Amino acid sequence: MKFRYTMKGRMALTTVTIATGLVLTVAGCGGGGDDDKSSDTAASSTPSKDTGDAGKQESEAPATESVLTEVKAGGLTLKVTSATRDGGGFVTVGGTVTNGTGKPWVGAEWRGDESELVKNGGSIAGASLIDQTGKKKYLVLRDTEGRCLCTRFTGGVGTGATTDWFAQFPAPPEGTTSVDFQVGSMPPASIELSEDE
Repeated sequence: MKFRYTMKGRMALTTVTIATGLVLTVAGCGGGGDDDKSSDTAASSTPSKDTGDAGKQESEAPATESVLTEVKAGGLTLKVTSATRDGGGFVTVGGTVTNGTGKPWVGAEWRGDESELVKNGGSIAGASLIDQTGKKKYLVLRDTEGRCLCTRFTGGVGTGATTDWFAQFPAPPEGTTSVDFQVGSMPPASIELSEDE
């Protein structure tokens, strides 16, 4: 009998402890109530009233300055936001693609014509850099299994969605500072190469 009462007492104590812990956890998550919310709201809404359009221009300015080039074709918008020489003799180009086609887009036409690139699925593997001065075309690098060192659009890009992309290429000679980036049916876009810092 004593054993049963001892077990019941321990179970009751355990239940009370768990319930107290849950109450404290919920109270901690709620933290501060409406006073904190109203001060946060007042603090965040005050600058937007005071700065007006100037605040919007400040937040938009860095995004506008970072776009090296933008091209459009077939409802797609391709932006190049970086083209950097890496220390190992590579150029990494990156940016965004926005799907304005009105249907999901998988990037199959951007993977290139080579049969080896089919294993990449929808990707930017068919991109190239063209050095007009040196009369050379640089293709996206691949690993030992033939996979591109680039973005693969796994699952595609939804209607109206924007996704980031990158592609790595062999670096043109040091004297080359500008190249044309081209992929799929998008028009070529001239980009300036920067040095990795």
